Order: sequence, then structure tokens, then C-alpha cells
Amino acid sequence: MAVSARRGAPLTREEIYAAAWRLIDADGVEGLSMRKLAAELDVNPMSLYHHVENKTALMQEICLRVGTQLAPPPDDGLPWQDQIRALGDAYRELARRHPSLWRYVFNNPEVMSTRRGGMWDVLHRLLRLAGVPEEDVPRLAEILSSFVSGFIFSESTGGVRPDAWDDAVTLLIGGLEAYTGR
Repeated sequence: MAVSARRGAPLTREEIYAAAWRLIDADGVEGLSMRKLAAELDVNPMSLYHHVENKTALMQEICLRVGTQLAPPPDDGLPWQDQIRALGDAYRELARRHPSLWRYVFNNPEVMSTRRGGMWDVLHRLLRLAGVPEEDVPRLAEILSSFVSGFIFSESTGGVRPDAWDDAVTLLIGGLEAYTGR
């Protein structure tokens, strides 16, 4: 790792991601540039490229990291309906804490191209618990994710009132109950 003459300390990937995340939360994704990030870290912009391929790769990693903040419901024996509601609440809360980053993910789904791990594993488990046939789990997970994401997007743009969330989740759960006959 090269040491910047200005900084006097080696630059790390962790430092880059943390600074980029701060800039995104403060100024939005559109306000992030590699030059601004370099200025924030007091390094030459080219120094960043020793650690990160480009802005797209940087955004992919930040999106994966924000996903680790999701607090999914534990597998604690509560009815699947309660756990689905808790998962939806956690996802919505995460989107509200990082609205610019969430809108970026919503508009650039390729940054979250993997549909496994974290939230996806929990959602798949809950769909199985609800009685969804194994072959239908991935497809229904995509549908539910799209439904919840669409609601959150509409809520963030004023298209739907925030107090409609509970009704939306109740409809989602009712639809799953009808689908599985449970």
C-alpha cells in the first residue's frame, strides 16, 4: 500500500468505503465522485484506483455493506406472518436511514445482482415456512421484494402515505396465505 505524502498513512479499502458512505448519506449518490472522495481522504484521485476498480465497483461494495445493516428477524418460532412483517419493517427502516443509497439500488438493480445471503436467505426461509413450494420460492421472493420496494419508493416520493405501510404488509401476508392455502 502506497503512503500518500499528504496523509502520511496508507489508504485502506475500509477507509474508502466509510468515506464514500458518509458522502452519499450527506450529498446523495449523485454528489459522489472519485475526485470528491479523494479530497475527503486527502489523497490523489488516482490512489483510489489501487483499491477500487471504478465508481461502479465502489457502489456495488457499498450496497453490499449497507445490506449487512439489515436486522432480519431471528428464527425464533414466531408465526411466519410476524416474521415477514418484521423483515419488511427492517428493510423499510434501512431504506429510510439511507434514502439516497436505497434510491440508487432501486434504479440500478444490477448493483445487487446476487439474490442470496442476508435478507434473501431469511425471505426464502420464511416463504418455505409459509408453505410456498420450493420451486416457487425464488420467484415469489422476487415478487415480494418488488412489491415492498415499490411501496417504499412510492412512499419516498409522496405517492403513498407512510401510514399505509401496515395495510400494505397485511395485504401482502393475506396474498401469501391465499397462495399457500394457510
